Amino acid sequence: MKVLVPVKRVVDYNVKVRVKSDQTGVDIANVKMSMNPFDEIAVEEATRLKEKGVVTEVVAVSCGTAQCQETLRTAMAIGADRAVLLQTDVELQPLAVAKLLKALVDKEQPQLVVLGKQAIDDDANQTGQMLAALLDWPQATFASKVEVSGDSVTVTREVDGGLETLSLKLPAVITTDLRLNEPRYVTLPNIMKAKKKTLDTLTPEELGVDVTPRLKTLKVTEPPARSAGIMVPDVATLVDKLKNEAKVV
Repeated sequence: MKVLVPVKRVVDYNVKVRVKSDQTGVDIANVKMSMNPFDEIAVEEATRLKEKGVVTEVVAVSCGTAQCQETLRTAMAIGADRAVLLQTDVELQPLAVAKLLKALVDKEQPQLVVLGKQAIDDDANQTGQMLAALLDWPQATFASKVEVSGDSVTVTREVDGGLETLSLKLPAVITTDLRLNEPRYVTLPNIMKAKKKTLDTLTPEELGVDVTPRLKTLKVTEPPARSAGIMVPDVATLVDKLKNEAKVV
């Protein structure tokens, strides 16, 4: 079984992002970038399935600029066998990414696509669902447990009321949640091995995909600053302030 794992290069989650002075977006100049945490979980899960003998090949894929090769090398250091970069300098939106992945799925013919439920930069939570729709494959989102058996996969997912268990026929699309696993620490030997693994590069034009943006960002602004908290002497004063100042009751 072949598994395709899309990964995204994002601003590292430990970095405090800053808005550009012209409010056109987030300033990423000289900012540490890393793999999207949810995608890292997806790579780890695919690697574990391979270690169990269920999966024979894990292929990592990233869409974006040439710098995404760093992210793909990290994915191969975790356990991916090879990688594919769909290279473009165009600002990619979820539908464009889903179309690129659909074209690659048609080319690679994997039986399973495992990706993070969302990216921590745009928080769109759309690519996995759009990909499943374009492929007309069954999907399971927010997976906290994945078990593959024969030509089916059982996914436990978190919902508001608790846990929901789905059984899907392969091929299928799965998006990962935080509690699915704890990604392994990438060791230096594995980083060196990753440098020798195959990394192919394709363009949207080669795949026949139009990635022209359909949405336009008008303005990006910082969230309003929160005012400092205050101490109140008693409940009556608290209720009075909530009612007359905050006007929430």
